[in-house]
Amino acid sequence: MLDIILGLVAVLLLIATLLPFLPFYHWSVRGFDFPRLQLACLALVIAVVQGIWGDTDWRWLSVAACALVALIQGGYILPWTPFWPKQVKFIGNDNEQRHITLLVANVLTPNRNAQGLLGQIHEHQPDVVLTLESDAWWGLQLEHSLQQEWPHSVEIPLDNLYGMHLFSRIPLEDAEVKWLIQSDIPSIHAWLPMEDGTRIRFHALHPRPPSPSESDVSLWRDAELLLVGKGIEQSEHQPTLVAGDLNDVAWSDTTRRFCRVSRMLDPRRGRGMFSTFHAKYPFLRWPLDHIFISDHFQLVMMKRLKYYGSDHFPILATFSFQPARVDENEPLEADDADQQDAKETIQEARDKGDGEA
Repeated sequence: MLDIILGLVAVLLLIATLLPFLPFYHWSVRGFDFPRLQLACLALVIAVVQGIWGDTDWRWLSVAACALVALIQGGYILPWTPFWPKQVKFIGNDNEQRHITLLVANVLTPNRNAQGLLGQIHEHQPDVVLTLESDAWWGLQLEHSLQQEWPHSVEIPLDNLYGMHLFSRIPLEDAEVKWLIQSDIPSIHAWLPMEDGTRIRFHALHPRPPSPSESDVSLWRDAELLLVGKGIEQSEHQPTLVAGDLNDVAWSDTTRRFCRVSRMLDPRRGRGMFSTFHAKYPFLRWPLDHIFISDHFQLVMMKRLKYYGSDHFPILATFSFQPARVDENEPLEADDADQQDAKETIQEARDKGDGEA
């Protein structure tokens, strides 16, 4: 009986592993991009249990299926472990005048423990603070606590789980709020001037996820990420930062394609997952909150901050602006298939209009 149960679980794990290879946007397919680490771990446990305690001749087929699951899933998640080469070089605390520190936090709209987040902001003193899911109540708390030390802001208080607030010590030049793909999903775009006169392009994003409660398909999320990626590609290699809750994991085909098209770097590659969601369930966590950088930067520090009532942990990172050392980082390159897929995804989203907004 045990062999039958474990065999059925092995089949389900294999199906869950193969589903994301299908070219469909539906959440029931794209949702399996997220728990790759959990599926790999479960497959290894099933393989060990059935290999040791199984007593049927066909149990080795189940063990082989689990090994295949672990191999495929491991191939996706391995770059986000310390066993992989680091994509962004570590520079350490060299020259604070050329540093920029970002804090990104999805606050969870119903969460009212503002002080739990504000205390961490004041403790770590980032240059730029980006909050997601922040409504009018959160906006008041943030403004009251931050406006003196972080006087430059863009505030978009919304009650639809897609409000955004940006507070900065650095002036926000030419700041714009854009509704890139859907009319109720904002994004913030601005320039951050450095002391030496260099301007850094900054994009803050929070696209809608594929899920039963949000959107049946991932098309709108994918198109927004790739649209921003294409814009970065066409910007003549300007220093750029992209931050936000992308509602996508680092190892998904879409996020990896975004990085290839834009040539943006993921400082977590070769260091760890820094999983930010779900804060309340340790066994169901993956990296949804991201900070991507152009190759003008090197990493000083990156860490996940403390729980304060949201379903997301905040993430904090400091980067050193090092334009003379761009050759030390290793951006990924887009091929013709990447470019064509990005173009078709963006066009499909535009042709379908506002989708489920």
